[in-house]
Formats: sequence, C-alpha cells, structure tokens
Amino acid sequence: MADSTRYDLPVNNGSNSASQPLLGADQGPKLKEITGKLSLLDRYLYIWILGVMVISIVFGYYVQGVKEAFEVAEIGSVSLPIAIGLWVMMYPVLCKVQYEILGRLLREARSAKMIGTSIVLNWVVGPALMTGLAWATLPDLADFRNGVILVGIARCIAMVLIWNDLAKGDSEYCAILVAINSILQIILYTPFALFYLKVVSGGSGLNVSTWTVAKSVLLFLGIPLAGGALTRLFGILAFGRTWYQTKFLPFIGPWALIGLLYTIFVMFSIQAEQIVDNIVNVVRVAVPLVLYFVIVFFASLALCYWMKVPYSLSISQCFTATGNNFELAIAVAVGSFGIDSKEALAATIGPLIEVPVLLLFVYVVGFLKKKWPAEPY
Repeated sequence: MADSTRYDLPVNNGSNSASQPLLGADQGPKLKEITGKLSLLDRYLYIWILGVMVISIVFGYYVQGVKEAFEVAEIGSVSLPIAIGLWVMMYPVLCKVQYEILGRLLREARSAKMIGTSIVLNWVVGPALMTGLAWATLPDLADFRNGVILVGIARCIAMVLIWNDLAKGDSEYCAILVAINSILQIILYTPFALFYLKVVSGGSGLNVSTWTVAKSVLLFLGIPLAGGALTRLFGILAFGRTWYQTKFLPFIGPWALIGLLYTIFVMFSIQAEQIVDNIVNVVRVAVPLVLYFVIVFFASLALCYWMKVPYSLSISQCFTATGNNFELAIAVAVGSFGIDSKEALAATIGPLIEVPVLLLFVYVVGFLKKKWPAEPY
C-alpha cells in the first residue's frame, strides 16, 4: 500500500483523544504531546492497573469468602463476574474495527505484501518466540509457563489502536491488521494453543481439551467480534458514520479499560493468597514478557527499515506484531485451568507489563522518525 494512499474511513480510538496528529512531522514525541491527548483513564492506565492490583490483593487476602462470592454462577466454566468483565473489555474494541475496508485493501497487491509480512510475524514468529522465551526463563514453573505461552498465541487487537495513534501510525492499515487478527484468532487460537502446550511443551498430562479452548475463544472473542461488527454495520446505517465515529465510539471506548480494571480486580481478589505465596514467581513471569516485547518490536522495526516501508506503515506493523490480546489469553486460561490457577495469574500479569513497555516504544520510534527512509514503498 503506497504511503500516499488514503481512505475516507478514519479510525477513532474511542478515547477522548483529539483527531490531530500526536507527533510532529519533524520532531520526536514530547511528554505533553502524548499524555495531553489521552483521556484521564488512558493517561494513567498503568497507575490504575497497579492500584487496582494492590487493592484487590489486600481485599482478597483479608476478606473471607471472596472466591465463593465471585463464583456464584458460571458461563462456559468461567465465573459470571469474570465473563462480564471479559465481554466489556472486548466489545468496545471490536466496535472500532473497520471491517468494511477489508476487501478493498486485500485487493491491492502492495497491501497484500505487508499483510503477508504481518501474518508471518504474528502467527509464526510471535507464538514460537514466546514459547521459547517461556521455556528459557521459566523451565521449572510449568503452570506459569503455560500462561505465558497462552499470552504469546493471542495476537493484539485492542491496545494496538492506542499505541498506533500515539506514534502516528497508519490508521487504515492498523485497522485492517486488527480485523485480520480478530478473524484468524477465531480459527487458529485453539489449534495453536493445543500445539504449543501439548506438542511443543510436551504437556501430555494437561487436562485441556480442544473443545475447552475453542469454547473460550468462541465465547470471549467470537461473540464480541460478531457484536462489534453488527453494531458498526447497523450503527452507521441508522445514524451515519459521523455520529458513529464522533459520538458512539468516544462513549463506548472507555468501557474497554473499565472492563479490564474490573476483571483484574475480580481475578486478583480471588488469587490474593496465591499471589502473596508466589510473589517471586510472579515477578519472574515479567521476564519473558519484557524480552518478547523488546525482541519482536525492534526486529520488526529493523525489518521494515530494511524493506524501506514508510514510517506510518512500519509503526502499525511493529505495534501489531508486538502487542498481545491479553483479554483472550485470560479468558482461555480461566476457562481451561480455572480462575484461581497459576496459568490465569500469569496471563493477568500481561497488561501490567505491556502498558509501560509499549508506551516507552512510542517515545523511541518518534525519535527515529527523522532517520526513516523516504523512498516510496
């Protein structure tokens, strides 16, 4: 896709961000330029996550009967409170995806090359690298290792929209990658999870069936994906694109982060005693995640630079390949291993690590923008 090719279907990230570019054309990012364009919830997301984690651990550790209260009802082996949180996380994000431009971009030969590169990075390199790092850093912690592997298989469809917007990536290209990853996750997540957990990791004794994983994917990705696509279709038809982009998405967007914070509160409250008892192992889970983010991001950046891909497309490519759909990983871990499992705990650590690391990458790529090759792609 040529750098000059544009479409009249802009992505709105659903936050209170202004629509103008966040980074100047000839300068790197400044702190005020990035944080000033975010809503209060987006701007201090890392603080909110950390605060909710601390509060929920204290709450769950000292208040009796928390686990029983949150597991009063189940949907697909997942407690109802967790299921509600997961749906609230996923649905707003999938309402933003521009499904209507998928066919148009796929018909362009130049787009096909970039999309093919993205698929390789997301579905070949990503899961294999995360599995290798999990084994290298957590060889003695099989449960936590399985949770990290589940995170590596789940490709990003949520926060990447925010990082792409902050770093001045191509909104249409980012939207199409999000749509493709959403569809591929419905098809590939189950066989990939079973392959990496049972075949590659040799977990022959794991009590994880194909239907258990597939059910979690369908319930917590399939349903919100269908809901988001239908909402977008009928919302635009009934009220117009302007209303949908400027009224509906800004209203519903913050609920994804609210759902994340709520889900973290429920899960960490239930797992409070286990977290306290395994605090060293919880810290160790951060190691493969940080290594993964750094390796994938800068390897993708170097590849795009070598291919002389325009800056805006390169940014979308890098952040999409680096981020993970921790919402889906949490859902599958809970559905397959239980809400109080170490696998679920490992998956929940994902957003706490991803948010500050990828925000740091936003600053980094801004300073590299001046040196980016200007040749047409």
